Amino acid sequence: MHAAPVTPVTSVSSAALAPDPRGGRLAGVVTMAASGLSNQVGAAVGSLAFPVLGPVGVVAVRQYVAALVLLAVGRPRLRAFTWRQWWPVLLLAVVFGTMNLSLYSAIDRIGLGLAVTLEFLGPVTIALAASRRRVDACCALVAVAGVVVLMRPRPSADYLGMGLGLLAAACWASYILLNRTVGRRIPGAQGSAAAAGLSALMFLPVGLVIAVRQPPTAGAVVYAVVAGVLSSAVPYLADLLTLRRVPAQLFGLFMSVNPVLAAVVGLLLLDQHLGWTEGAGIGAVVAANACALLAGNGRRAGRAGEEALP
Repeated sequence: MHAAPVTPVTSVSSAALAPDPRGGRLAGVVTMAASGLSNQVGAAVGSLAFPVLGPVGVVAVRQYVAALVLLAVGRPRLRAFTWRQWWPVLLLAVVFGTMNLSLYSAIDRIGLGLAVTLEFLGPVTIALAASRRRVDACCALVAVAGVVVLMRPRPSADYLGMGLGLLAAACWASYILLNRTVGRRIPGAQGSAAAAGLSALMFLPVGLVIAVRQPPTAGAVVYAVVAGVLSSAVPYLADLLTLRRVPAQLFGLFMSVNPVLAAVVGLLLLDQHLGWTEGAGIGAVVAANACALLAGNGRRAGRAGEEALP
């Protein structure tokens, strides 16, 4: 997550992401399911370290893991970057860290299912924003209705947590747009790798302060590292394989199940129960995205999915 949420973003060549004409779609679907489940399980495991490390400490460790994976794969040639290439990379690094921090802070306050659903509004908005079709306008209204249900006034409502979830959504949308810019200006995954490395450097002082003030337990560190692996390394590598096997539309459509997976994982691993109204709100957001994709907006949302995973 995220969330997405949130998974590291990569910009690879269109040839590398072209669906495999020889088949392999079933393997791609299985890989997508494993990737989505890994992402949400990683977020749930990371939350187990909150009592010791807090959301900030867990996100710091996740950023380190993401940087190690992306730098190993992307191998950016930093000295060759021009300022025109550097400035979107710098913005991407800031957005990357803010997105994960706001999402994990939201998870700490409002639970995994609701936090991931609110964050998912980011790519849904990108998918619907440029469209002028009536069906997409209807989908947008359905998504808004779902959010109203989720954020309705009630005594137990945590509006700060919900606001953090919406901040994560805004960051995810920005992440998608920035990655498109980075992908056009820097070849391969070098731009995303550089952004992940810079984001990890930004969190390095945070990790040191947390380690000095309150030395973490071995268990908390293990939880945070596992979260980084399951929510960063595994989805990133899985998506590289998936996008060679399935069309972008199917990839984007399958992303719609992430809020549902988050709700199920939150229930099974964290005992986070959602009422029927919360379930209806999550269903409305998921249905809005799925409907938009099936109605012909899938290519755009699929590209968004390729470039941004929570």
